[in-house]
Amino acid sequence: MNKADQKFFLVREDVLPEAMKKTLDAKEMIERGKAESVWEAVQRVDLSRSAFYKYRDTVFPFHTVVKEKLITLFFYLEDRSGTLSELLRLVASSGCNIMTIHQTIPLQGRANVTLSLNTGGMTMDINELLTKLRKMEFVEKVEIIGNGA
Repeated sequence: MNKADQKFFLVREDVLPEAMKKTLDAKEMIERGKAESVWEAVQRVDLSRSAFYKYRDTVFPFHTVVKEKLITLFFYLEDRSGTLSELLRLVASSGCNIMTIHQTIPLQGRANVTLSLNTGGMTMDINELLTKLRKMEFVEKVEIIGNGA
């Protein structure tokens, strides 16, 4: 599947693979301070680190998606004049409130940008926004790297 066409689905827990369930358990342990590291959390839930890293940014508890209005996006952009302002304009037009912006110094014609967004006022579906962002000519990569407060 083309990254621009990725969609999100709500799936019942009993049909999730065991590795995804254990990833959720490990993430919760880390978030609540019941494990001090990824290594400790995966050991306690009997999960490989590679499986944890494979699923950590792809599976989220439903309550965090529904309750929280914050989302963090990571972008890998071509370094061209006006790219950041065009990116921010599209995000703002979706109804998101941009909370924080972090941009690295461009190296070898590429820059990383991380945006934290309040999605409470979004006027479009998150999948629609992600598709539009991925289709921007200067965007090489867009990923959701976190959600919640």
